[in-house]
Formats: sequence, structure tokens, C-alpha cells
Amino acid sequence: MKCTGPPESQKLALAMEHALARETETWKVPLFHGFTLKGTDISPFYYQKAILWIRELSSLFQFCSETFALAVSFFNRLLASVKAQLKYLQCIATACLVLAAKLNEEDEIIPSVKKLAVQSGCKCSPAEIVRMERIILNKLHWDLYTATSIDFLNIFHAMVMSKWPHLLNGLPQRNPSRHAAFLTKQLQHCMACHQVLQFKGSTLALVIITLELERLTPDWFPAITDLLKKAQIDSTQFIHCKELVDQHLLGFQPSNAVYIFNPANQNIQTHLGKRLPCCYSIVKQTTQINSGARGSWPGPPAFILLRAKTHEDDMQPDEFYDGFKYLYNEDGIPEAGQTSSMGGSDNQRQEEGNSTCPPLQPVPPID
Repeated sequence: MKCTGPPESQKLALAMEHALARETETWKVPLFHGFTLKGTDISPFYYQKAILWIRELSSLFQFCSETFALAVSFFNRLLASVKAQLKYLQCIATACLVLAAKLNEEDEIIPSVKKLAVQSGCKCSPAEIVRMERIILNKLHWDLYTATSIDFLNIFHAMVMSKWPHLLNGLPQRNPSRHAAFLTKQLQHCMACHQVLQFKGSTLALVIITLELERLTPDWFPAITDLLKKAQIDSTQFIHCKELVDQHLLGFQPSNAVYIFNPANQNIQTHLGKRLPCCYSIVKQTTQINSGARGSWPGPPAFILLRAKTHEDDMQPDEFYDGFKYLYNEDGIPEAGQTSSMGGSDNQRQEEGNSTCPPLQPVPPID
């Protein structure tokens, strides 16, 4: 494919070409027959729990979205190559994330295997995680570099924004990087669905962008047609994937985390129970229910959230935004309704640091 146009367009075209080549070489996914993964006792339910486990750990240790996607890629490639047993699934998922973090994250961010085993709450020993790492490396023939659906989402989104920046005019307060962060949330939601496993990451990423552009503007068709042609994505596969993802995203509600004060002092807890009997009892009861329902898949102790549903246009996925804003040269540019880094936000952080109140603790999701 010959690259023409401005230098930035050429770079994106080359990046896409290279990513497509790597995807063709390494793409391999497990197949579900009936109610289990072929040749195993792993059901779609436990597959989804494993992917969500990887996502929880990735968020707990503040890994980037690319690390999560790479870990899922390792996980899928391994399950497509071996007949894994259900009892080892959590250890496999944890080891895949460790390997992905070693490739993508800075050394100071990556916790030791011992610390990860303790803080994650998994039932694997550090020795078991290290041993599983070696097994994964051998089964994948040490070929760890691949293009993930997050990589394609970033490339496709940058190509759309560089050629059709007006497509975001319907959302004046959402800049390109925040929009990319929102799409990443949707993509990660779909990656836990076993039904979309049959589609390549490039197809899934383009479908996510297509569905969003359809919602935003009537001028979406030329942009998507151009990407379909450049990425050489099969139109039949694209349409099939689009139908499945559209149905899957119907239940997707973007959310913000709401943190509720969890006092360490028993006297304060008793006082809160009297003052707020309804809210406090519900939160306490939900904590007990969720901790009991997790069974052999406990959630990380430091990653328990109570989620409040909001309209998708009001959601601000800040955990992704800080990374994406550098792609669009938006660092240091305050958005509408936000203060600059030299203004009120610094004062607010200083006041929070001087507060005598105990730190807020997150509480579990209410399903």
C-alpha cells in the first residue's frame, strides 16, 4: 500500500499497515462449542470472569489500556493453543497481565510478583504465577509482540480526526482524546464478550468507531468507507460484528465511581448507622453480598467500587484521558468548565492534603 498525503497521514498509514501485518501473523482465538470452550470445562461465564479479572487488576495497578488489551491477547492465544483447565484459569489470567505489564509499563509501576499475588487477592502463590509465565512464553514461542484492538482503535480514531475533525462538532465539550478514552471504555466492555472473539481486533475497533459516528453525525459513511478500504476489512465480517456489538452495547452504561466514606472508628460507624440507616445499611449489606458472591474469584481489596449510572455524554473516563491527551497535543489545555493546572485545582489538592478526615474508601458495585 503506497502512502500519500501529509507526513502525519503517512505515519498513520504505515502504522496501520504494520499493525495489520502483525495481526495476520499472530491472531488466534479460542472457539466455543456449545456451552464450553472446545476441549475444556471453561464456559463463557468463566471466560468473561477471567477477562474482567484482568481488567480489575489492570485498573488496580494503574496499567494503561494497551497493557490490558495485550494481556487479553495473550490469554486468547494461549486458550486457542492448549486445553486449559478451569482451576488454572485465574492463574493464567494473572500471568498474562504480568507479561503484558513487563512489555508495556515502566519498571517502577510494575509490582513484584509477591506484591501482586497479595494485593490482587488471587489464590495463586508467587511461584505458581512465575511458573505459569514460563508456560505461556513457551506456548506462544516467545512471540509476544502483536497488534491489539486498542492499537487499531487509536490508529483509526487518529485517522478519522485528522481527516474529518468536524465529526465531533456534535459534542463541543468532548475533545479527540476524551472521545478516544470513551471509545476505549466501550471496546473493553466488548472484549469480555465471547461472541465477538471470532472477529479480529481491527474489525472490532472499526465497528466501535462506526457505531459511535453513526450516533454523532449523518456524515459518518465516507469516513468509515475509507477506513474499510484502507484496512482491507471483509465487509461481511464487519456487518456481522457490527450487529453483535450493537446488541452488546445496549446494556453498556458508562459510569463514574462514587466513593463513600468508610470510617475506621467503630463509634463513627455506629453514628453513621443511626444518622443514615437506609444508605449505610444498603452499602454494608451490598459489601457482604458481593464478597460472598465472588467465590473463588475475589475482587482486589483496593478495587471495590459503587457505580452510579450517568448519561454517556456526561461520563469522563479520566483514567484513560490522561494518556490519550498526549496523542492530540492537548496537555495543559483546560477544557470548558475546568481550571488550569496553575489555578484552583492546585488549591483544592492542597486543601485535600491538609484535611484531617480519613481517606475515602471505595465500596462495591450495586448490580
